[in-house]
Amino acid sequence: MGIMDKFWTWLGVEQEEIKEEFIELPGKNSGKDKLTPNVVSIHANKTMKVIVCEAESFDEVQVLADHLKNRKQVIINFENTSPELSQRIIDFISGTTYALGGSSQQLGRNIFLFTPSNVEVARDHRSIMRRTKNLDPFGGEK
Repeated sequence: MGIMDKFWTWLGVEQEEIKEEFIELPGKNSGKDKLTPNVVSIHANKTMKVIVCEAESFDEVQVLADHLKNRKQVIINFENTSPELSQRIIDFISGTTYALGGSSQQLGRNIFLFTPSNVEVARDHRSIMRRTKNLDPFGGEK
């Protein structure tokens, strides 16, 4: 304790001592392995599944939503489904996808992809180029 510390203590003003404590969390590497980087296998997700279906009735929509909840991708083909039923199914599955933080994308005229939040969908740059090449300056198709 220095002279200034004794003076401040005599006046009744004390300074707080700040002590830093380091706590080692259980399960962490001990001293010898501190320089070892975390290694994650890119093949850890071998059970990734894509569900492909052709919707025939609205009764199937809950099963499809459960697949999304279980972090599986869902592709739905609406080519042989009535427009009214297709719209109801798309609305329900889109709501489920949004609630789960996922995304949806139209792959074709009647084919849709719904993905959970752990899947990122990247568009092929060539298809974007083809689509923009066929547009006229006013936004319509040539």
